[in-house]
Amino acid sequence: MKAAMLRSVLRRSTGSAAASSSRRSFSSAPAPERKVAILGAAGGIGQPLSLLMKLNPLVSSLALYDIAGTPGVAADVSHINTRSEVLCFSSTAFDFKFWILFYYFVAGILCVLSVKGYAAEEQLGQALEGSDVVIIPAGVPRKPGMTRDDLFKINAGIVKSLCEAIAKYCPNALVNMISNPVNSTVPIAAEVFKNKGVYDERKLFGVTTLDVVRAKTFYAGKAKVNVADVNVPVIGGHAGVTILPLFSQATPKANLSDEEIQALTKRTQDGGTEVVEAKAGKGSATLSMAYAGAIFADACLKGLNGVPDVVECSFVQSTVTELPFFASKVRLGKNGVEEVLGLGPLSDYEKQGLEALKPELKSSIEKGIAFVHGN
Repeated sequence: MKAAMLRSVLRRSTGSAAASSSRRSFSSAPAPERKVAILGAAGGIGQPLSLLMKLNPLVSSLALYDIAGTPGVAADVSHINTRSEVLCFSSTAFDFKFWILFYYFVAGILCVLSVKGYAAEEQLGQALEGSDVVIIPAGVPRKPGMTRDDLFKINAGIVKSLCEAIAKYCPNALVNMISNPVNSTVPIAAEVFKNKGVYDERKLFGVTTLDVVRAKTFYAGKAKVNVADVNVPVIGGHAGVTILPLFSQATPKANLSDEEIQALTKRTQDGGTEVVEAKAGKGSATLSMAYAGAIFADACLKGLNGVPDVVECSFVQSTVTELPFFASKVRLGKNGVEEVLGLGPLSDYEKQGLEALKPELKSSIEKGIAFVHGN
């Protein structure tokens, strides 16, 4: 019963009732062979994400890669009686580079180190070859006393290295970017792929699903409606004020005051900080992020398999605004993004929020692009 309940989570729809029905019925039918690779599988997000992807009936092969600890995670989830075969890949060479970087950060002398790990590249290549979807939660979470710039300096280099490997070993895979700051790491990935001549804007996604999950949860609590029936699009980016939930478009409709909408918006934007503070600085949003990552990966797999009307919010290359990347609803299909959907009607409050988020989002995007060209 518990296993069935967990599997059913991955079959939930975020679209219409008709789309929900078609997606659920499809999940019970024989599915094509699909390989999913998780880069950063032994981390705080990676472990529960590995569990959830092992439970997904659409996954036939699950490749787990991390700097250390991967064999234990792989052995653990491989005992679960579901369809997918579990493949384990680890790298002590990459582990060395990572911990040297982290040591210098703690010492306050963060610098860029180049450590070539040929064994690491070989292991990573094996993990990536033949992948249909690559999920990247690798990197470090923001910790107390750590500035966003500190976080960027560490995670940007990790993401760049992993994307270079993706370009080499599985250039046609759908890439789900979880590593923060997503507003910068997605542009980093795009520039790496462009440099390697393999960029396809339809196949690169910043996973912003956690913002949607939070908006749904908080709205349902305030509106006193069943959270399973709630839909709230979230646009913009994936950090602070760049996160803009469109509660004016939320369904089912609720008669909430302007003050309540503003409070819900602020709570959605600060959801990550809420969790960090609740964990007293000893962790970040790992479990909810893993859940959100699994939901989005499931949507990508359904799109690849030809399920119609799969719509999720994601941070993608976009012409919806003047910014080159923007989060909005996208329709997923056999090649990734089939269509980037418009923003729809906005309230005056949301129009103000949209204009307010643009400068910070623009700066984060440019920072990611500059990182690649500066290295």
